[in-house]
Amino acid sequence: MKARDLRELGATELDQRIREKSQELNDLRIKHKSGAGIEKPVRMRLMRHEIARMKTVQAQREAK
Repeated sequence: MKARDLRELGATELDQRIREKSQELNDLRIKHKSGAGIEKPVRMRLMRHEIARMKTVQAQREAK
């Protein structure tokens, strides 16, 4: 999701999405560490970037 799309979301919805993505990333990390393997390891990096993007938008709102 692009930053401009994230800016259109409400504060509570943004918080919820951050929590969901963080949980999903945690699940992928556990799966990866357990040796089960995941289909696309690059997906973990993309999730980290997406979470960072969401947190950046959140921080910009709080700074205003």
